[in-house]
Amino acid sequence: MSERKRKAPSAAKKPDAKQQKLPPMKEEKAAGAGGWLQEVVKQQRTDNKMMGLNKKRLRFISDTKKVKQGSEGVLYWMSRDHRVQDNWALVHAQQLAVKENLPLHVCFCLHVPKSELSTLRHYSFMLKGLQEVAQECRTLDIQFHLLHGSAGDVLPGFVSDRSLGAVVADFCPLREPLKSLEDVKKKLVSPSSVDAHNIVPCWVTSPKLEYAARTIRGKITKLLPEFLTDFPPVEKHPYTATRTAKPVDWNKTLASMEVDRAVGETEWAKPGTKAGMAMLESFIDVRLKLFDTLRNDPNAVALSQLSPWIRFGHVSAQQVALQVQRGGKKAGVSVSSFIEELVVRRELTDNFCFYNQKYDCVEGAYEWAQKTLKDHAKDKRQYIYTCEQLEKAKTHDKLWNGAQYQMVTEGKMHGFLRMYWAKKILEWTPSPEEALSTALYLNDRYELDGQDPNGFVGCMWSICGIHDQGWAERPIFGKIRYMNYKGCLRKFDVARFEQKYCPKNL
Repeated sequence: MSERKRKAPSAAKKPDAKQQKLPPMKEEKAAGAGGWLQEVVKQQRTDNKMMGLNKKRLRFISDTKKVKQGSEGVLYWMSRDHRVQDNWALVHAQQLAVKENLPLHVCFCLHVPKSELSTLRHYSFMLKGLQEVAQECRTLDIQFHLLHGSAGDVLPGFVSDRSLGAVVADFCPLREPLKSLEDVKKKLVSPSSVDAHNIVPCWVTSPKLEYAARTIRGKITKLLPEFLTDFPPVEKHPYTATRTAKPVDWNKTLASMEVDRAVGETEWAKPGTKAGMAMLESFIDVRLKLFDTLRNDPNAVALSQLSPWIRFGHVSAQQVALQVQRGGKKAGVSVSSFIEELVVRRELTDNFCFYNQKYDCVEGAYEWAQKTLKDHAKDKRQYIYTCEQLEKAKTHDKLWNGAQYQMVTEGKMHGFLRMYWAKKILEWTPSPEEALSTALYLNDRYELDGQDPNGFVGCMWSICGIHDQGWAERPIFGKIRYMNYKGCLRKFDVARFEQKYCPKNL
């Protein structure tokens, strides 16, 4: 979770997501026999049992590349990818441990920053997913450890106490995880990082900041045959640790965490890999065929709904791409449209955050965008709302209010509406800087998939023109792409959405 504090309304009572729950979303009945995907994937892993890690996925953070002699185990430091199977970092850690005849350990460092972004919604989803990881590790004779504290504080001592000879970390392009890696680098032996989140490793796709989807698409497409492969299974580990992990009281851990419980758990999204794979199965069976034509209609049930599971690493994007390609042969162009968003657009966001340290501020925008926003920063606004008013969905725009209300209550917002939502914040706040700060605060506080490269880039695209081009100049927006209510009316049945998500008392 990010430690960055976002702007919050001062002394304002925040909307209570627990008190504003909507009825749970009804999932369509799948066209095929329920549960087929898990068995298919399990067999595919078995068929690829001998597959090894493509070494290009691996980055050594120090010059030391060998396992320390006399060590008592290998550690996978789980941070971004909270799953056992389909996880290249854990695959590598197990293969390394087997090669050295050593036990295998997995650890997660649980640190809850004091921030408005530390909510029950996020930490409950995360912790319940980790509970599933721990249970699967136990069946595979892999020791799972839940460490309390920041990695820089607790990981070096844990590694030393357990005499662990190698540490394998998963990759995240954001500042805090990269800093944690640097913090432990000074004290750990043989730290290495594996990109288990992207299909093509971030540093392999490109050594530089890419300008737009059009500049990265060809690079990714060229490399997909090499990297879009099946996974070998993580198997029962042949070497048992003499010192086992301490048992975790998951309910007590969740109850004791100092998080904002006003932003409650969601009903539609059940955490964990099993639930994520079930959502993928229903997408392939029911919604995929609608994706190409209806993905921009917030009233249609046509999206994968997988973003929370991918964001927390409960499900591998690589496995999603493989199964959609194989199971969606009758869906036609929808498959290529979905792969474009899942692979090209999503991996573009990791590229942006990895190579641009100012990925969440106006100074991180292109020069033309910074100039046009500055030129129009003092333009007269017809409406100006405070962060408190926006958070409580108290604007003149019923469509915007409905989108905000859905985000507060369900922890999600349709992708098309999220663009409209962010652009209106630019139009209704005193400056571009305040607009971006407010949009990121609301997105990261309420969206279940918040605090992620996709969210940062989504807000930066909408407000700062990242990965876009200059458009016809107009007040407030300058050359930033404009969206308005009338445009939404041409796209979908706005009244239907407003009726469902805009309560009368708003």
